[in-house]
Amino acid sequence: MDDKQLVRLAQDGSPEAFEELVRKYQSKVFSMAMSFIRNKEAADDAAQEVFLKVYLALPKFHGKSEFGTWLYRIAVNHVKDVLRKQGRAKEVPLDDVREPSTTDENVLEKNVTARQAEDRKAVVQGFVQGLPEKYRTIVTLRDIQGLPYDEISRVLYLSPGTVDSRLHRARRMLRKKLTPYLSQEGGPHAL
Repeated sequence: MDDKQLVRLAQDGSPEAFEELVRKYQSKVFSMAMSFIRNKEAADDAAQEVFLKVYLALPKFHGKSEFGTWLYRIAVNHVKDVLRKQGRAKEVPLDDVREPSTTDENVLEKNVTARQAEDRKAVVQGFVQGLPEKYRTIVTLRDIQGLPYDEISRVLYLSPGTVDSRLHRARRMLRKKLTPYLSQEGGPHAL
């Protein structure tokens, strides 16, 4: 059954249809929340709150956009609200993001490699979190969530050209901050 049919049934009061929509989108919503909030329990709570908001707003959904786009719009706005309430929505200057600490030389080579991979991931995540919100949102939706440009455009109410230019600027900012780290770590393929 496609989204339109499930939405219609859910709007008519079918709990099974709404449960199917939740099953279909819950991992995507959780993943998106997790990439912004970076705390499993808080991201899980945020995802549940998103679906509560969707359930309550479902009678107002008239199908002018795809259900998934409408859901993502609610999710992005809710996650921004959660971060704002936590005081984390403030932009963090990229210079304030710390590089990973060096690993103890006595650790087994396998553990060192795993730790370095975790550190690199943390550095990149830190730099992404340090981007201004409008760029962080675009990078998260495109490069972490894998949404296509047209869907990001609909979710954020931006033209595709604006999505493209902001993504380009965000990637340029990230590249600029990562360049010193990459030169220390052995080049751009180290990440």
